[in-house]
Amino acid sequence: MGMLAAAAASAILASPHAPAGRRRLSGAWALRLRPAASPGAAALRLHNFVPKCYIANVEVDVTTVSKEEVFDDHTSLPSACSIPVVNLRGDVLDSSPFSLHDRASCPSSFEELPVLSEREQHTLASTPAHPAGLYALYASYLFGNLVEQLWNFAWPTALAILHPSLLPVAIVGFFTKLSVFIGAPIVGKLMDHFPRIPMYTALNAVQVTTQLISAATVIYALKNIHASTTDVVLRPWFIALVAAGAIERLAGLALGVAMERDWVVLLAGTNRPVALAQANAVLNRLDLICETVGASVFGLLLSKYHPVTCLKIASGLMICSFPVLVMLGELINRVSCHALDSSRTATDESICIDLLNVRKIVQNSLSAIKHGWNEYKQQTVLPASAATVFLNFNVALAPGAIMTALLMHRGISPSVVGAFSGLCSIMGLVATFISSSLVKKVGILKAGAAGLIFQASLLSVALTVYWAGSISQRTPLLIFLASIALSRLGHMSYDVVGTQIVQTGVPASKANLIGGMEVSIASLAELVMLAMAIIANDVSHFGFLAILSVSSVAGAAWMFCRWLTNPTDEQRELFMFDPLYQVQAI
Repeated sequence: MGMLAAAAASAILASPHAPAGRRRLSGAWALRLRPAASPGAAALRLHNFVPKCYIANVEVDVTTVSKEEVFDDHTSLPSACSIPVVNLRGDVLDSSPFSLHDRASCPSSFEELPVLSEREQHTLASTPAHPAGLYALYASYLFGNLVEQLWNFAWPTALAILHPSLLPVAIVGFFTKLSVFIGAPIVGKLMDHFPRIPMYTALNAVQVTTQLISAATVIYALKNIHASTTDVVLRPWFIALVAAGAIERLAGLALGVAMERDWVVLLAGTNRPVALAQANAVLNRLDLICETVGASVFGLLLSKYHPVTCLKIASGLMICSFPVLVMLGELINRVSCHALDSSRTATDESICIDLLNVRKIVQNSLSAIKHGWNEYKQQTVLPASAATVFLNFNVALAPGAIMTALLMHRGISPSVVGAFSGLCSIMGLVATFISSSLVKKVGILKAGAAGLIFQASLLSVALTVYWAGSISQRTPLLIFLASIALSRLGHMSYDVVGTQIVQTGVPASKANLIGGMEVSIASLAELVMLAMAIIANDVSHFGFLAILSVSSVAGAAWMFCRWLTNPTDEQRELFMFDPLYQVQAI
């Protein structure tokens, strides 16, 4: 009977359905064997069992031996044959390791596991999970962003041609920021509960429609309106422009959040930091290129054609862009093996229906802001996201309307102002290459700290130069402008790295909600600084705005570095492969 038990256990262990490695028998098995017609034949049949692996501590219960008919499907055996039943009790194998002589009898695959070399690990970290899907994403991002940036330059230029006052542009900009602050959380929550591809198509449809409405209102104004600025802001066409512009910007930011915080993570891979850093850098490069090309193309058109003709050309590009963007969205999902597909539960459907209820828009907005804020402040990477928000307070020592107004008031040549803006764009483009290299060499966390410290240091130099002497002189002016331009290296570098940190720390189910909330708070920061600039509108108060700008960047650097030096257990687990915490562990 002991020989029978050994043969039975060997047969079980050698079964192709048994798991690999050393098997542990649990529960109770009934092993039924049909005996041969004679004892000699039975011995011969048992002799054919060849053990495949050693077993130990086998308990065989032979108290219950019965004869019964089994295996009716085996018609080759005589139907009159009956077999004894041998019950094998659970826990019949010891879980202790093999002894030395047992190891020699077992295949080497049981004791060896494949381990990637350091070079192979680096190659894997640099290889996107879905390369073809990323390339399709780049094409969609480039095409959609180019049309969007062209329109972002076209509408304020057209309003400036219509009326020389800045009030119409300022009003449209104010309500645009306000709509983003209020609507971004609710749109982000909606996107987290709605399938990605249909939501992408719907947002593109909304953005193109509102762009066409805005273009139609401006064309109507250029053809028919000749009135003062005060009369313009009260006209129905201008109210329609404000409403359409607010919805268009909200849809555009929602598309940006979806692609930059959700889609790119799924396509590059959350566990492939170098590939994700490179993908984020490419998206930032495309954004800077689109911003430069869009403004240049529309400016070239304005130099040759009437503004109405230019707006009609822009409208034609918007109409043509919609079917192309829809096809590119489907292509992204198809070539990435449907990585963007997401199941929609009954709970998701009820949430979407409730959020889309027009009668509850105010209640839903307040609820979404409250819910988004609660989720936002509980995330592990909150300091990294808050640092991004703090950088939006820097409206003075950055290329923009305030800096342009300051330089023009100081009598600086327009060619110098243009060269300064171009240099800042070039520095931003260079930063996208530097950021991916920094992530590869020092890790994502140190790269973020380096970008913030670099920006804060150079802006401090610019502030010192401004307070030390007049920037109307050549040497102080060049140092002032060069410091600000070089600080864009740190700003754009952290913009890429900070985005990846948030991408790593936020789960995919909340990526759009957290991203929308971050955009909303950043818009609030810009609104606050815009209000400060309106109060301190005299150029002599620029030094006060510059101090606020440097303080905000320095505060962002301090907060981020403090977060790195006092990590929580959850933070260490989240960035366990980052060189910073690996060195600390050693």
